[in-house]
Order: sequence, then structure tokens, then C-alpha cells
Amino acid sequence: MNPVLFSLKIVTSKCMATFAREEMNVVMIEVRGLTKRYGRKLAIQDVSFAIGQNEIVGLLGLNGAGKSTTMNIISGYIGPTSGDVRIGDCDILQDSRRARALVGYLPEQPPLYGDMTVEEYLRFVERLYRRRADRAHMDRVLEMTGLSGVRGRLIRNLSKGYRQRVGVAQAILPEPRVLVLDEPCVGLDPTQIIEMRTLIRTVSQEMTVILSSHILTEIQAVCSRVLVLNEGRLIADDSPEHLASRMHGRRRTQLRVQGEMEEIRAALANIPGVTRVECAGQREYGSWDFSVEAAGERDVRVDAFEALSAAHLPILTAGTGEGSLECAFIELLEGGEGRDTA
Repeated sequence: MNPVLFSLKIVTSKCMATFAREEMNVVMIEVRGLTKRYGRKLAIQDVSFAIGQNEIVGLLGLNGAGKSTTMNIISGYIGPTSGDVRIGDCDILQDSRRARALVGYLPEQPPLYGDMTVEEYLRFVERLYRRRADRAHMDRVLEMTGLSGVRGRLIRNLSKGYRQRVGVAQAILPEPRVLVLDEPCVGLDPTQIIEMRTLIRTVSQEMTVILSSHILTEIQAVCSRVLVLNEGRLIADDSPEHLASRMHGRRRTQLRVQGEMEEIRAALANIPGVTRVECAGQREYGSWDFSVEAAGERDVRVDAFEALSAAHLPILTAGTGEGSLECAFIELLEGGEGRDTA
């Protein structure tokens, strides 16, 4: 091969690789020192994070943790008391119009008009954004959101799941680079939740997605990263798998035991190596479900059998499992390990 052509090939390959890395590292949402007060009420305090292009990131927290406030600031709906937000290369305060043009927003209650058909409503949204009517783009949005078959139906006659789809459609219609979804699965039945997950994954191929939820399974199912808010502070920023792995190495045993709750708890708490005993409630008359956590890889099932047998407390079922995102989330809220953000 010609040495010059060979050198050009190497340089071209290196440039392509560099370009690919830069694409992956493009920051679409940058939040720094974000604080919001409502009078004396501190909603969020000194929140900072960055989200890259085409990421799906979940904002997780209990009700009142500051999720919606953070979403509203990112979308430009309200302003912060202090701190900075950048969408792409636009400052949300200094260049508000351009920044908001990059964001599609689905609030918890979608802004829908029930007396319009799906297509009439989306045409109305199109005019609000001062977009030129584009039949091909409208068809593509309807197809992407699974609304092609109901484009002529009145919105008020649609199911909750389809109304949520219309909400997503109006958010992606202006072709934003960032999609903000506030509790997108709230009120949906299991089938509709699965359909919404699929829709979120589909749109993430073209834009960055940040969604809020207090339902751990929804975050775990679609998100590559989790931001955990508690009382207005960011207490964790990690992948769902890594958050859950913080609980790994602590074997958990689930037991259903017949007898009095306090007697069962006392017998389990006295087993050597047990670090935590939790009652999970009563699902069968006359018995209680317990979760027993032990340090290291210790399997306490034999010890539990012996301890409960000695106390004349029959075991009805037993099983083991490692840590989960739910366990990690509870521990974070209780002030356990992982308070430092990653």
C-alpha cells in the first residue's frame, strides 16, 4: 500500500474515533449549585449533576424530595433562587428562549384538551411552536408514540395510557434535544407501564431523557443512571446496578414463620452474624414474613431453622437473595453508606 495513503488511513481512523468519543461525552444537561426556596421553605439545596447525550437518567426520591422542582427549573418553567443550568450550550437564565427550545416537557398532568382529536391537538401544539406544518414529521411522531391508529379520536375518549402517549407526542413534536418526563408512569396499569418504557427507550435514541419517579422498578427498568434526592439534597449519583451492588456481600434471607411476631423477631435477632431483622408484614393468617440480613456471605438458613425450632416457631417458606436497588435506596434515606455522590 502507498505509505501516504496508509498514513492518511491511520489519521482518518484516529479522527473518527476521537469524534465518536466526543459525541459520547457531549453534555446536554449541566446543573451546578442549584437551590430553590419558596419563602422559608427550602425545596432543593446545592444540587449539581451533568447528563450526557442520549442518556436515560432517573430522578428518584420520596414525595416532596424536590424532583418536580428540579424538573421545572431544567425545563425553564420556574427559575432557581441560585445556581446555574445549561441545556446544551445555552444558559437557562441568560439565554432562556434558546435553552427552552431545546427541551420537550411532559408534566405529571399532561396539558391536554379533551374536546380536540389527537391530530388537532398536535397541530395546535405545532402552531404554538410556530412550526411550519409538516405532514411527514407529524406522521413520524404519531408512529413513534403509537398514536397513528387513534389520530382522529377525541382525547377525552382515550385511556389514561393513550393520553400519556399524547403528552409525550406534544413534548417531542418540536424535535427537542432533551426530554423531561415528570412521573410518566403514574396511574398507568401494568401493560401501559411496559408500553411507556418501550416508548422512552425509543425516543432516547434521538434525545437525552431525564425522568422522575418515586417507583424504583420504573427507574431500574429504563434508566442507565439514578440521581437520588432526599429532602432537597442530591445524595447519590450512580448506575442502578452499582447502587444495588452496595448491598451485595450482605446475604438476605426471606422467611415466613408461624407464630407471634415479637417472638419470631427475638429468635432471629439472637442468631450469630445477623445484622438486621425486618418484618415485611402478614400475608398468610397466623404467620409473619421476615427479612434477615447477615454480614458477608453467611447463609443463616440452618441457624434460623435451629433457632426457630427451639422456640417452637414453624418455618413455612424460606429463600435467599442479594441486595436490590430498593435496599440501597432505603439505606441511603436512612443515612447509611453511599451519602457521597459519585
